[in-house]
Amino acid sequence: MARARIRDFGIAIGTMPVGARNAIGDVPGVRVGHATRIDGEACTGVSVVLPHADNLFRDKVIAAQHVFNGFGKSVGLVQVDELGTIETPIALSNTFAVGTCATALIRHAIAGNPDIGRTTGTVNPVVLECNDGYLNDIQAFPVQEQDVAQAIAAATADCGQGAVGAGAGMSAFGLKGGIGSASRVVTLDGKGFGLGVLVLANFGRRSDLRLDGRPAGAAALQTDHDTGSVIVVLATDIPLDARQLARVCRRAVVGLARAGSFLGHGSGDIVVGFTTAHRIRHDEKRDVVPLAVLNESRIDLPFRATAEAVEEAVLNAMVAAPATEGRGGRRESLFDQLTALGYSAKLR
Repeated sequence: MARARIRDFGIAIGTMPVGARNAIGDVPGVRVGHATRIDGEACTGVSVVLPHADNLFRDKVIAAQHVFNGFGKSVGLVQVDELGTIETPIALSNTFAVGTCATALIRHAIAGNPDIGRTTGTVNPVVLECNDGYLNDIQAFPVQEQDVAQAIAAATADCGQGAVGAGAGMSAFGLKGGIGSASRVVTLDGKGFGLGVLVLANFGRRSDLRLDGRPAGAAALQTDHDTGSVIVVLATDIPLDARQLARVCRRAVVGLARAGSFLGHGSGDIVVGFTTAHRIRHDEKRDVVPLAVLNESRIDLPFRATAEAVEEAVLNAMVAAPATEGRGGRRESLFDQLTALGYSAKLR
């Protein structure tokens, strides 16, 4: 059951073609790693996204971010917005682990670049969070720096989904949430480019959940506020500048809305995106650097790809996660809910 995806139930989101993995790892060079901590009242972890396998500090990627609702405690977004680059892996975890993850990313960068903070500039770690306090005892600070190192070391193109890494203790739409991913293929000038997303789904009310635009489980109503969060990491190899990438990132809201989110007051909803099409070299010697970018009149294609992939990734996060008991109670699985509603899954 842990390998289930929403398409296993015959529910295909959108019309665009998907990548071979239907995950963020379909973008060449992008890898994802997880470290999961489930022990006693600890139900949490760390997930990392690596844009490429080389030295990220030396070879940065063009990046952008967008905050839909700023109820969050992230690190690094100000510099991403100002400079339009990312120079460390992107780490996801629980709210109280943000500082630990930032320190671990700094140590990782210094290990490969001993000049950081001494003969060259400092480094900007990027860390994003959701509050998994319903299932996890966040006051125990179970996430340690070695968990970040473990997740980086474990990173592969095959992205684990569900209750893994940062997704271990997350809840979505009153059910079990977690890590989800999906991808789309965008054809430009006769060549296929990848656009993939990874979501940390921890948001939404049970009564608002939608499956491909249709209400799902309306009998399980609740009056709770939307007090969770959702983090979206978007990757592509389409040549984009930071301004164009920010426009693409903003289209993630379409997928979140189709899944049933209204971006509630207590929900931290943030997107960070990057393109692997260009490297911004830390030690660049040229005064002028050439940069190819997408013809703006073709940008509707990555817009649509983003909306479709985000909606599917949210549902994948929920379907892939099993029912989980934690310190605050139990979160049922969307897999079980769909089965009870008469859907049948053809598992891989």
